[in-house]
Amino acid sequence: MLNTSTMELPVIDLSPYLELSAKSTGSTANLENKSDPQLKDLCFEVSRILRETGALLVKDPRCTAADNDRFLDMMEKYFEKPDEFKRLQERPHLHYQVGVTPEGVEVPRSLVDEEMQQNLKAMPKEYQPNTPVGPDPKWRYMWRAGPRPSNTRFKELNSEPVIPEGFPEWKEIMDSWGYKMISAIEAVAEMAAIGFQLPSNAFTSLMSQGPHLLAPTGSDLQRYGQAGNVFAGYHYDLNFLTIHGRSRFPGLNIWLRNGEKVEVKVPVGCLLIQTGKQLEWLTAGECIAGMHEVVVTNRTIEAIRLAQQQNRSLWRVSSTLFAHIASDAVLKPLGHFADSSLAGKYSPICAGEFVEKELAVINLKGKKEEH
Repeated sequence: MLNTSTMELPVIDLSPYLELSAKSTGSTANLENKSDPQLKDLCFEVSRILRETGALLVKDPRCTAADNDRFLDMMEKYFEKPDEFKRLQERPHLHYQVGVTPEGVEVPRSLVDEEMQQNLKAMPKEYQPNTPVGPDPKWRYMWRAGPRPSNTRFKELNSEPVIPEGFPEWKEIMDSWGYKMISAIEAVAEMAAIGFQLPSNAFTSLMSQGPHLLAPTGSDLQRYGQAGNVFAGYHYDLNFLTIHGRSRFPGLNIWLRNGEKVEVKVPVGCLLIQTGKQLEWLTAGECIAGMHEVVVTNRTIEAIRLAQQQNRSLWRVSSTLFAHIASDAVLKPLGHFADSSLAGKYSPICAGEFVEKELAVINLKGKKEEH
């Protein structure tokens, strides 16, 4: 197995921006007009890092390591349950957008996208991803986070949540952690908008009532914890921005804009944010959806040994939330990005329609009646 270089991404502390937001009497619409040069520099730094690396580490005082641990503890208990129990929460007719997705269902895009396969072959050997042999051997739980629209053309993307039996704290923990992570994404979305010289609410206004999903994965390291095993094959995220709390087991590799492959280290108490395809659309390719994979690396194996010594769970849980543009909103290059030479590649499309097309490619969209 090729060793991947590790990268220390800079950590952006959101506190100064949040303090200014609080002083702006709850309204952030005029934040871009504030004269604090340090804060403006911070916003430009956020947009620069997203543009150049597709990944950003942030510290948000509202999202603590204790919150993340409480969430991981519960999800480890859930994923340790027998398969037949977990399958009671499976909803394939709703495109697996609520409830559980069993292992062996989701197909990595790199297995089915011919253009992507050609690009992979052209990469230098040391930057190529690990090759998956079939569908991902990971479980995933989808929990809708935040309010949904009462009227939408995309019912399957805005379905009611599924609660497993025997977890009385489930709803409270999922809603609490989901809400906190959405709040962090909204702050980053405002800062990025300012950095990209758009109105501060350019992105957040489109995110309102979006089909945000708290979507932890569970990977069984007892079964699949051998070096080089792929839990999530090389892919991009189809949503706007993805945010992760720190996992107890490393293994996330990302590709920078320059094509370099790096293994990400997330410090304790920090959150990792990655760019998705919807952000690429809105910026006409100024930000490219970040490519990434989750594999068993040498560092994962060290963490497995430590967990065994400490008698801890050997399920690798990702504390992941997918933030989306609202299903009925239109994806198209915003503001000055509409004048970009690449804007023609990103023709207007309803966000819900875009999501359904993407889900079909990766084997998550079931058949449905026309409506």
